[in-house]
Amino acid sequence: MIRTPEVRLVGDKGEQLGIMPLYQARELAEKQGLDIVEVAPQAVPPVCRLMNYGRFKYEQEKKEQEARKHQKIAMLREIRIRPKIGDHDFNAKARSVKKLIGEGNKVKVTVMFRGREITHPDLGHKLLQRMVEMVKDTVVLERQAVLDGKRMDVILSPVPAQKVKPKEETAPEEKTAPKEEVKS
Repeated sequence: MIRTPEVRLVGDKGEQLGIMPLYQARELAEKQGLDIVEVAPQAVPPVCRLMNYGRFKYEQEKKEQEARKHQKIAMLREIRIRPKIGDHDFNAKARSVKKLIGEGNKVKVTVMFRGREITHPDLGHKLLQRMVEMVKDTVVLERQAVLDGKRMDVILSPVPAQKVKPKEETAPEEKTAPKEEVKS
């Protein structure tokens, strides 16, 4: 005796249509002009659903596009400085950091050492601290100064936007003061 495979069928509106042979489920789907889609193959018997699969895929794609539209991808941008940088150049780099942070990017500030400059890592550390102090109102220090080979860097990220709750307006308490009588 040949046994036909059975499936548990769910209708297009979510209603249970019961357990039936696969050929019968296919006929029912064809009558209604729908597709039969296996949604839980590991169940016993497997669960299938009647649906318009083309429309389902289209709606899924639209949802994904909408989700991506509201995403902001933060890029990691790099600003490089040297230990012997001048004050004006340093201020220009600080303005660049503020601009990049304002755009919503993370910024990696790197001090590059050449030759024997590496013997004074404290100079690079002071420069990075000075940079953090100049932009501290708009950034969060994500990673402290780290010496890696001939480079020392910090990573700064924008301050997360805080949700501000509107203050509820309350009526000021009325103080009843004794009234003075005016004699005329």
